Amino acid sequence: MGSTPTNGSCSHVVLFPFMSKGHTIPLLHFAQILLRRSTAVTVVTTPANRPFIAEFLNCTAVSIVTLPFPTAGGVESTDKLPSISLFYELALATSAMQPQFEQLLETLPPVSFMVTDAFLWWTQHSAKSFGIPRLVYYGMSCYSISLSIEAARSGILGGSQPDDELVPLTQFPWIRLCKEDFESGFRDPKPDSIVYEFNMKVMSATYGSYGILVNSFYELEPTFVDFMNKESSHKNWCIGPFCLAEQTPKKVYSEPDVKPRWVQWLDQKLEEKTSVLYVAFGSQAEISCEQLEEIASGLEESKVSFLWVIRKKEWGLPDGFEERVKERGMIVNEWVDQREILMHEIVEGFVSHCGWNSVLESICASVPILAWPMMAEQHLNARMVDEEIKVGLRVETCDGSVRGFVKREGLKKTVKELMEGEKGRKAKEKVRELADMANKAVQEGGSSCTALNSLLNETANC
Repeated sequence: MGSTPTNGSCSHVVLFPFMSKGHTIPLLHFAQILLRRSTAVTVVTTPANRPFIAEFLNCTAVSIVTLPFPTAGGVESTDKLPSISLFYELALATSAMQPQFEQLLETLPPVSFMVTDAFLWWTQHSAKSFGIPRLVYYGMSCYSISLSIEAARSGILGGSQPDDELVPLTQFPWIRLCKEDFESGFRDPKPDSIVYEFNMKVMSATYGSYGILVNSFYELEPTFVDFMNKESSHKNWCIGPFCLAEQTPKKVYSEPDVKPRWVQWLDQKLEEKTSVLYVAFGSQAEISCEQLEEIASGLEESKVSFLWVIRKKEWGLPDGFEERVKERGMIVNEWVDQREILMHEIVEGFVSHCGWNSVLESICASVPILAWPMMAEQHLNARMVDEEIKVGLRVETCDGSVRGFVKREGLKKTVKELMEGEKGRKAKEKVRELADMANKAVQEGGSSCTALNSLLNETANC
């Protein structure tokens, strides 16, 4: 991101990410962007999440403040939940922090604006009370938000058609969606449910906010940025990709043996001139034993070299699998630096759950995607990857539905196509073009840099 300060030390920004690494990391990248603009930054979190944030930022320029978060079992982040089905209970419980958050705001220097996660809906009440502009962070693309708005308006979500029947959108007639592109809580909202209660709180707070901070760049999705700005009573600020805040993503290690074992393995494949497929489904996905077996068999039969990150150690793999694929496959159970892996020059494909952070990181690294969505808005992201921006393919389910079971044959076929086929070649060309656009967007004079300048000047305390 361009580093020319526009308002010296006039700005002070409060960032309050939701307690999930997928929601936290982008805002920590945004903090790094703000620091280069001589902007004071305060990050608010909970005690259990502070160590990760402190280590990630690795600087004293950011003030990190913790608020007590008493919960049953001491769970303070989604990755510690025994099941993702408990998400709404965790999210609703965050409102217990509101009194302490407002006490904190009373003690801080003047705040130019705050960026708080959409899931922390109650922070809008605090922002309004203190006269502080609040920008909402959803962690989604303008494409996904726009399609969600239009699907709700057009009645697709509550229509009488079968769940897997594709219906064209009125505002975007080239796009066809089905009910299964959305989570069940959106398809069949029940007013007395915890899902409905939470969504209503989030949407109401968003409408009352100053704007939405979007981790994207205008050139990636201009039609949908324009749609959101036209339809919203507030502005949507596209200031991404935030991951490009890391100026030197390729780490330099003092000694070869200091490198993580997966980086050493990738270096070895580079020496062998063997292209590698990266496989990761995020930390929240829940995958059945039957599906895991098909994934393992599909990768084994594809004959491609692969690095598979499995963050849930309880996921079991077929007996003898790791031994059979040890010459061309590596299984990793630890937390990895995903962007470092994607930026490695030997990685030429990514089997992804299509979380928005992963999509952006893959685009910025010029790596095409094999989309395998699991939850949340990932099915919409998968459509964007495959149909809209054409930087990848979609995994083939056995019945053709968007949430269907994937057999080894379907995975093997699409993996081979991504890594060696004509569709994969075209996706590689397209993703390189978009990577170049992304880098230009965050440079001085680029769309994202200009948007950030505008935001800082508009909200300056001077």
